[in-house]
Amino acid sequence: MAQITPMMKQYLEIKAQHQDAFLFFRLGDFYELFYEDAKLAAQELEITLTGRGQGDDRIPMCGVPYHSADQYMSRLIEKGYKIALCEQVEDPKVAKGVVKREVVKMLTPGTMMSGNVIKEKENNYLVALTLFDDQTFGLARTDLTTGESAVTFIGDTLEDVIHDIASSGTKELVVASTIDEKIMKRILERCPVTISYEDNIEMDHEYMHLCEKLESDKLITSFARLLQYLIRTQKRSLQHLQKVTHYHVDSFMKMDTHTKRNLELTESLREKKKAGSLLSIVDQTVTAMGGRLVKNWLERPLIDENAIEERLELVTSFLEAYFEREELRDELRQVYDLERLAGRIAYGSVNARELVQLKRSLEKIPFIKELVAKMAPTSIERWFSEEEQVGELIQLLNRSLVDDPPISVTDGGMIRPGYHEELDTYRDASKNGKQWIAELEQKERQETGIRTLKIGFNKVFGYYIEVTRANIHLLPEGRYERKQTLTNAERYVTPELKEKEALILEAEEKMEQLEYDLFVQVREEAKHYLQSIQTFAHSISEIDVLAGFATVSEQRHYVKPTFSKQREIAIVDGRHPVVETVIEKGQYVANDVQMTKGREMLLITGPNMAGKSTYMRQLALLAVMAQIGCYVPATSCKMPIFDQVFTRIGAADDLASGQSTFMVEMLETRYALTKATENSLILLDEIGRGTSTYDGMALAQAIIEYIHDTIRAKTLFSTHYHELTQLDQELADLQNVHVSAVEENGTVVFLHKVVDGQADRSYGIYVAELAELPSQVTERAEALLKQFEEGTVATKATFSSSKPEPDLQLSLFGEVEETVKEESSVFSGQEEKVLKKLVKKDVLHMTPIEAIQFVNELQRLLK
Repeated sequence: MAQITPMMKQYLEIKAQHQDAFLFFRLGDFYELFYEDAKLAAQELEITLTGRGQGDDRIPMCGVPYHSADQYMSRLIEKGYKIALCEQVEDPKVAKGVVKREVVKMLTPGTMMSGNVIKEKENNYLVALTLFDDQTFGLARTDLTTGESAVTFIGDTLEDVIHDIASSGTKELVVASTIDEKIMKRILERCPVTISYEDNIEMDHEYMHLCEKLESDKLITSFARLLQYLIRTQKRSLQHLQKVTHYHVDSFMKMDTHTKRNLELTESLREKKKAGSLLSIVDQTVTAMGGRLVKNWLERPLIDENAIEERLELVTSFLEAYFEREELRDELRQVYDLERLAGRIAYGSVNARELVQLKRSLEKIPFIKELVAKMAPTSIERWFSEEEQVGELIQLLNRSLVDDPPISVTDGGMIRPGYHEELDTYRDASKNGKQWIAELEQKERQETGIRTLKIGFNKVFGYYIEVTRANIHLLPEGRYERKQTLTNAERYVTPELKEKEALILEAEEKMEQLEYDLFVQVREEAKHYLQSIQTFAHSISEIDVLAGFATVSEQRHYVKPTFSKQREIAIVDGRHPVVETVIEKGQYVANDVQMTKGREMLLITGPNMAGKSTYMRQLALLAVMAQIGCYVPATSCKMPIFDQVFTRIGAADDLASGQSTFMVEMLETRYALTKATENSLILLDEIGRGTSTYDGMALAQAIIEYIHDTIRAKTLFSTHYHELTQLDQELADLQNVHVSAVEENGTVVFLHKVVDGQADRSYGIYVAELAELPSQVTERAEALLKQFEEGTVATKATFSSSKPEPDLQLSLFGEVEETVKEESSVFSGQEEKVLKKLVKKDVLHMTPIEAIQFVNELQRLLK
């Protein structure tokens, strides 16, 4: 093996400290990657893999240009990778030997400040998880782009931790290096996050003021892990971090990831996009800050009635003042993203153009305040308490920066004339020097008679006089000193020209450096106003969201909800907020929901495609909308404040963890049944259809009885097991309702209207005809159905709706204990042995592979 060069030795030493990241190693105008980094990066970025050296000692290598590296880095970060950015930290001109290099910053999915990874209306959360000795959890999160930081304590189960991580859209999770692998496996099965490690949990004294509102050591420790990771990886000021808030998970309506997915709160089920979700309806914001806030509100609806009512009153105020509200929204449209501008200021990455955007945004505050005062005067003091402080910043930016500065901060053109005397002097020297050059060009043309003579400039030769070959004979002997020969021209200089060149270049060089230094001073001064900027950012975002609620409520004829302390639901003409927007106007059928004493549970029957699932989701979405402080689509709406919402609507195989559709259904149902309280809302759709008819009906009945007798939560339960409708005779608080349909001349018309009583049939064969199954199949099905109904088919099943006998206890909760009556006179000894094995097996917790192996074993015993 060839001897490693000093530069490659330096590379390997730095890479050894960053094994979990791509090392972008700065060499001149490129970032280079070597060895396995190069192979993987070339594959992921689709760039050419080259090499360094020859033969067996050839080192795999690839690189990206320094000036366009951001786009390549963003692509890797989007894929979940990390990048260690290694820069030269020493001037090559004075370096002895290899130029000193260090990792100046880590780029990770949770710490990116710009690029395609950062979505305008979405937070980019980095979360730290701490497991304490008593097996409780602390969660700390921050969005580095905005400085927002929060922490919570979860003393229940890992399942609740996973739901909190998933619901916030976490991009990166920081944990201790010693964390249990089983915990990490469960988290990674449900949350597609990048994992990072941090073992330092000592709170840095410089940032202790951020924890003023935290009342326990556990919360401070949880945030300390997050902070130490940021300090270690970012290696720069974190001055924009806001004071850490303690959010209590019990202060918000709880919805697990399945529920949020089933209700399509923030993205559609099919396309995973915002369009088709509730967010696409209620997000009428006109600022990026407001867009992020409304998504956060939707993820965490309130359960404090006073806080909800406060929001609703503000929405009412905005709703009643149409002209002021529309003028307000016009002003808000001209406000840039103050939160992320504050973050870029703190990071030192903001440019002059962005500071001008900040200035223009802050200049809008007096107009916004005036308009809000007309609509919600009581909130003025809370929203606009920092106005005087930012006034000083506006004056500074007005004095220092031109109105339309360039994006680059190193090429000049940013600082306003008159701001700095020395800079103005350099500018005059540069301007006058260039004017002298222009005048010299005209003079030489006149004196030589060469009209094409020109004076040019390049960085290699400086200023020069260029004369084409055809005109060289016109030059007086010895007038110029030859500098460079070109194919079609000659370039010359004169002592006078070189003298002026020195003056001009010196002025321009000093001017650019001085202008950059002045800009940095302005940027540093702006850091003193970060807290005020962030306060206004929060105010603007709240105003934007509430004005947006008022706008959508007016446009779509929503009503203000009221809340019942008697747990009464009384909705008249309720509508699904999303579905009503995608069908023709006037075609949506509104439905009432009445759930009072004696109607705590609604058992819903009716045809496929008639709207049962829409009806169920509609109730949950109205509850969510009401509890985020928005009006709701209905003629009138009264409901309790729900502490939790659970849904089991639709399911799919979870192949990654070896779970079938039915297993997913059972797990989602288990979570609801073990977590729900009397104040919860449960929506269960077609429970039991993933197994045999007997099993399915038995499970469905057992679940209904458990909710009715034990949990007593408001529940909508839809089913095609019509035998279950007899339960209304035995369960006092269960009421049958159905989605009506009529049959005319062999054609079924779905009325989409939910009425009391039970449905007489499901019209499944009619739906099969709509799906255009072969007529031979549907005709045969019609004949079989008739035979089933007449009782002439030997295989027809019957089912008693009475409660299970004591010898067949059905339980999904806690430990399962099952016994089956054994009729030994019917089965042989071997068959009896197989039955006992089957009864004792916990099939609900088997993977597909285990189930196949188990069935194979039973077959072997029977042969």
